[in-house]
Order: sequence, then C-alpha cells, then structure tokens
Amino acid sequence: MKKIMFCGGGSAGHVIPNIALIEELKQNYETCYIGTSAIEESICRANGVEFYKFDAVKFVRGKILCNLAIPYRLFKSIGQAGKILDKVKPDLIFCKGGYVSIPPAFAAKKRGIPVLTHESDISAGLANKLIAGRCQKVLTSFPSTAGKFDNGVFTGTPMRKNLFNRDREQSKKLFGLDSRPTLIVFGGGSGSKIINDNLRAAILEICRSYNVLHVCGKGNAVEAKISGYKQIEFADDMGAVYACADAAVARCGSNSANELIALKIPTLFIPLQNSRSRGDQVKNAEYLFKEGLCRVLCEKQLTPQTLKDEVFKLFKDKNLKTALAASTVECGNKRILNEITACIKA
Repeated sequence: MKKIMFCGGGSAGHVIPNIALIEELKQNYETCYIGTSAIEESICRANGVEFYKFDAVKFVRGKILCNLAIPYRLFKSIGQAGKILDKVKPDLIFCKGGYVSIPPAFAAKKRGIPVLTHESDISAGLANKLIAGRCQKVLTSFPSTAGKFDNGVFTGTPMRKNLFNRDREQSKKLFGLDSRPTLIVFGGGSGSKIINDNLRAAILEICRSYNVLHVCGKGNAVEAKISGYKQIEFADDMGAVYACADAAVARCGSNSANELIALKIPTLFIPLQNSRSRGDQVKNAEYLFKEGLCRVLCEKQLTPQTLKDEVFKLFKDKNLKTALAASTVECGNKRILNEITACIKA
C-alpha cells in the first residue's frame, strides 16, 4: 500500500485541512504526519494519526536579530526531516504551507520523492513561495492564486465531511439555543480579544433579537447571565456550531471563510490586522467582498456600535443571501484527492 506523508503546522489552520484529507485517504493509503511539537502533534495524536517529530525554523516578522541563525538552523532541520523520510520512505509528501513544510519539502526533493503543496490564501505565503519549485503542483483555494505559480492548480479548500448535512434542531438543542435566529461568533483557534470585548459590550442589544453562540477561545469565557448568549471556549465539532448559524461574525482565515461560504452562511468578516500578520486575511476579505459573498468590517473601525449595526445589516442583507445561494464555492476534497492519486500513479 502506498504511503502519503502530510506536513504543515504552527496553527490549526495548517493541520485540520490535512486531517480532512487523511480521513478520506486512509482506506486506500497508509498515511502519516511529519511536524513539530506545536499544535500539529496534539491534533494528530487526538485523531490517531502516526506522527514523526522534528525541529523546524520559524521566520519572525519584524525582528531581524531573531532571524540571523535561520540558515544554520534550516540546514539542521532539513537533515532531521531527511532522516525521517529515509526511515518512513513515503511515496508522496503533501504540504499545507507554513514554516513546518519547508524542511520536509527540501528533503523530499533531494530524495526524488514527489511533493504537492496547498496554498489557502489569496496571497501566497512565504513557505509555499520557497517550496513551489520543488513541488509537482501548487494547489490553491482561490482561482486567482493558481495563476501566480507556473505549476498552480485551483482545487478549492480541504474540508472535513462532518461540517455538512448536520441536523439544525439537534445542534441548537445541544447548545441550549431557542427558536430565534442564531449568530455564531468566533475569532480563530485561540479566540480574538478585540472581537470578544466588542461583542460583549454590544451583547445585550444583539440578544434582544437573536441568539448568539460565541466560540471565545480557551480561557476567555466570562460570567454572563444574558438570555440567548451562549459561550463555549473551544468547539471540537465545528459542524454542530455551523448547523446553528443563520449568520456569522468571524476572522477571515481562508479555511473558515471558505467553509462559511460553502455552507451558505451570511458572514461579517473582521480580518486580522497587526504587525505579526502578512495581511493575508485582509486580502482574502477584499476578494470575497468583491465577489459579493460577505460583508466586511475593518478591525480599526470595530466598536460595539459598529459591530451591532453591522450584525443587524447582515441579517437583513438579501443581496448577500442571493449571492451565497448562487455561489460555486464548495469543498475541495474531491479535486485535491484526484491530484494526489494522479501524482502517486505518475
């Protein structure tokens, strides 16, 4: 049986899409994962995925001194990854971007092991720019991104099957929500303080009309006895959360953005804007807004009042609902699996 090794890490956004693909491939292929002791290890362990660990090198934006040792440490990381590849002997490496993907991709190329990578965002990340020439193909979530690579192919975003076709009433009952329309709010894997704070400042007025299911991040729940306001720190099953949603407020990471649109959930995106970000969320949001598939609120304009006003506009936006109904954004698993199969058979 052919073996596929996945890599990508540093954030759940690089790992969960790989898990989605592993779930579909494991019947016909051996699968395993190479990564660091960051979040990818715990997610793989929780999902029963065979895991191999090495040390990767992360570029720190805005801190030149922290990056001076990168060439030496990268050489060492490629060596570590190479030893794992020699032991496991995978037939294909599938990368999901992020700094964790660089050493395995370099080591695989040296050994003649084919590599595929997937770029989630409109603007390609540094890791995928560095490894693109070592890959058979660069698969992309957005059509326009594929054109930025000589070997780019648009496939869409990997998504877990359990996000779709969920029972709405059962999910609302799970979270203790009443029959009113429900707004879901989340700010990424660890939550977003600025979204949490502004939502809670406006929550009384919003909950006069709607339920709010707030995924606030681990350790971020607060005491709040407000009718219709439900907090959970982390969602093990985002499919159940999505099933409750009549509308959403979220960051604009590519994975969750494409999931929300594929599920036809009207969404107000508040893209991350700070010095630690390369601006990928802003560009994702700009693209989706131009396509008529979302509403956008700039983080610098976020206040309790602007958030409340945008939420009420979101629920009443008939043009957005029409555009979502006609959207062709869908789960990209089938196209990605076809590319993986073709690459292994080549």
